[in-house]
Amino acid sequence: MREGRLVDDLAALGPFFAVDSHPPDVEPVPPWRLVSELTAPSEALSDRIAVVRAAMAARTGLPAAEIEPRAAASAVQFGMLARLVAPPLGSAVLGWRLDMRPEGLWWRDETGGPVPLSVPTPSDSYGGPGEWDRRLLDEVIEPVTVGTAQLVPVSGRVLWGNVAAAINAAALQVAAQRPDLAAGAWRAAARLFARPQLATERQPPGPAFRRSSCCLFYRLVPSGGPAALCGNCVLGVSRARSGSTA
Repeated sequence: MREGRLVDDLAALGPFFAVDSHPPDVEPVPPWRLVSELTAPSEALSDRIAVVRAAMAARTGLPAAEIEPRAAASAVQFGMLARLVAPPLGSAVLGWRLDMRPEGLWWRDETGGPVPLSVPTPSDSYGGPGEWDRRLLDEVIEPVTVGTAQLVPVSGRVLWGNVAAAINAAALQVAAQRPDLAAGAWRAAARLFARPQLATERQPPGPAFRRSSCCLFYRLVPSGGPAALCGNCVLGVSRARSGSTA
């Protein structure tokens, strides 16, 4: 079936694109959980931030109390949105639409990699050519972002910068895995960047994209050296101009 081919083609793009699927009228059994619980300042989102904060402490060797809640919250939001952006962007490039409405989208609360995601069985009936980008930003990405900010005081500029970086990373991965789809991937990313929520980003998506904010991950590296910065971090520009490596 064509929908099975789509799932296979998405998986071939990388782990952030891979999805399970379920019939639209069937609810996956636990430990699958509804993504809708992450679209508000919920206990599920708070617990996820706490778990990631503990994992960050274990990975860095820092005491848990020294892991800033806003850095952990940024990491959770970034990781979840990278997971939620990649499959619909990839499917749009492949000529399909995924139903990403949170009330029919399921995830499993696991750490150590992209969280498992299950989507309603793909079909041609959901949305149209001009719908997928608006629906993704308005119905999924914005609620998760707002819910995160309501739980932990993280700058909206940081969180929406995470969204932009996740979109760009997804398009970059498509272009790397399928050079024949590169042009379509960058067009899809540009559609998302054109949404009002991302109007503060100064650069368009592309291989040289540099976000206009920092994800705060550098706060977890005591040395503060160059390795503390992501490749597309705005702080990399200021440090390069100053000649600083600290």
